[in-house]
Amino acid sequence: MSAAPQLDHAAPGGAGAVLIRSARALDPRAELDRPADVLIRDGRIAELGQPGALEAPDGAEVVDAEGLVALPAFVDPHVHLRTPGREDEEDIDSGTRAAAAGGFCAILAMPNTEPVVDSAPVLRSLREHARVEARIPTGFLAAITRGQRGEELTEMAELADVGAVAFTDDGRPVVQAGVMRQALQYQRLAGRVLALHEEDPSLSRDGAMHEGSVSALLGLAGIPSISESTAIARDAAIAGYEGGQIHVQHVSARESIEAIERAKADGVQVSAEVTPHHLCLTHDAVRSLDANFKMNPPLRSEDDRQALIAALRSGAIDCVATDHAPHAREEKEQPFEVAPMGVTGLETAFAALHTRLVLPGLIDLPTLAARMTAGGEPFGIAPPTLAPGSEANVCLVDQEAEWEVGEAGYESRSANCAFAGQRLTGRVRMTVAGGQVAYRERSFAIGAV
Repeated sequence: MSAAPQLDHAAPGGAGAVLIRSARALDPRAELDRPADVLIRDGRIAELGQPGALEAPDGAEVVDAEGLVALPAFVDPHVHLRTPGREDEEDIDSGTRAAAAGGFCAILAMPNTEPVVDSAPVLRSLREHARVEARIPTGFLAAITRGQRGEELTEMAELADVGAVAFTDDGRPVVQAGVMRQALQYQRLAGRVLALHEEDPSLSRDGAMHEGSVSALLGLAGIPSISESTAIARDAAIAGYEGGQIHVQHVSARESIEAIERAKADGVQVSAEVTPHHLCLTHDAVRSLDANFKMNPPLRSEDDRQALIAALRSGAIDCVATDHAPHAREEKEQPFEVAPMGVTGLETAFAALHTRLVLPGLIDLPTLAARMTAGGEPFGIAPPTLAPGSEANVCLVDQEAEWEVGEAGYESRSANCAFAGQRLTGRVRMTVAGGQVAYRERSFAIGAV
């Protein structure tokens, strides 16, 4: 790997000090789990002290965090910002604002835009906009193939030099094995990971949901789980042969986990992500024919969901990614068969996983924190930590807060959320990203000295 990729965000307007008082400071990587004051100064974690023991510097914001948990802020490796081309659905400002509201301190944006991010000028323009508009550090992936058509490789080395964090044709698989092999060979020059949307279109065809009992009941064309798992097995074999490194996006099926585990056991450099909607929901949700439950890969069976949870718990799946995919309301209000794939998720990721996994005891909070902060690791980006001296990336969460998704609107420009209307427990109250307060819930009061 070459040097760690650089992320972009708007220049801070001064690194003011923040004293978080009497939080439960929880950081599994630092083996930290105790009540503490957390002092942020000059953009870094300056000190951890006993609750109430630290003095606030002059002019510092003082946050009463008693009853709240201070976690390292999260990193999302899979976000669609829809810019350039569909700023009516999302843009850098709104997308990063939604991310900060969800507790994220960094995101990586996908290149399936209009035009596709497949050339140096498009990538340079995005990075320039991020330096003005992004509320939190943002990285951009470039396409593996020109126009994401799966035929001709992009200038990967040049794009890496311009700042591409990684390469992906996300939204489309690289269908031809020969093109995938060539991309893995060029990866040595570019020094960047290939993030892969794994799907065999000859198997998924025109499917609208998971192939199973519910699709049969509804009479909808199904997408079999083997359309994903066989593609993973193929690309892992090519990566192993070429000594390449791949990251499997939005894993959805038990067979896919088995393919990933086999590849890891064989020494292949492979990592994987899973989304909150695949961890929390199943194809039974599609009985409503609500297009907010339509995504690719689709929601699968309860057996698949339980396998995903177990893999997240064990580390076979490395991280959580939202696959935040905004769509205009009128697009999602079409009949299920013709509505576009994709759901938003930045603002609900922690709350959904806390409600559906942590509270029932399927996974503990330290493990969830570890997986939600690990999204940058496959791409050479160090995970956030509360260790003194580190860059200040902190989110304050209220584990007791109950709220209805969408009741107060969204920070995102789009509302196609799979958890819309549901009551969740656990909410992000404040996010510090890159040493700056990037989000503070409107009702969350602060003081100053």
